[in-house]
Amino acid sequence: MHVIGTVGLPGSGKGEAATVAREEGIPVVTMGDVVRQETADRGLDPAKDHGKVAQALRDEHGPAAIAERSLPMIEDRLEDHDVVLVDGIRSDVEVDAFERRFDENFTLVSIEAPFEVRAERIEARGRDAGADDGGEPLAARDERERGFGMDDAMARADVVVENTDTLEAFHDRIRAIIREGPAASEGDEALERPDEATEARR
Repeated sequence: MHVIGTVGLPGSGKGEAATVAREEGIPVVTMGDVVRQETADRGLDPAKDHGKVAQALRDEHGPAAIAERSLPMIEDRLEDHDVVLVDGIRSDVEVDAFERRFDENFTLVSIEAPFEVRAERIEARGRDAGADDGGEPLAARDERERGFGMDDAMARADVVVENTDTLEAFHDRIRAIIREGPAASEGDEALERPDEATEARR
């Protein structure tokens, strides 16, 4: 049994990591789906009210509410699969929830890229990072995600993937993690342990 969790700011590449997992036959549990379903259940617009409902769930049921709601989904998929990828972890409290449940079978992967790179990617897929179309600006999304405790979650990652190379290279790195686990980072400059990543940024 192996549960891989991904954490990263908007546009960093979490969705692409999920795509690779699906191509490898690995089921993906998207924590955002929990929020989208709750948003719909409340009669709100998932496109506009996602962030508000995510915060409401945490306010009403505790900071680990979304992670806890995703646990049964993960365990259900583990009945038929050896590996499950969890897309969209946003706080250290959520990391705690997964580590309590899965212990050493849980690997946290932080996917990272500079703001400018992420903004270009978001614009390339038809969403304006400046939110001129009335959506939420990327800077505001970053601030909201960090408010959940994302920086603390990223700091606890077992593996850091700097997603600034080609899409093909990024897919190869994620595929290696899925197939080989954290050991795939050994000898690969793009995959770093947290302490190494911290030193590199100083």
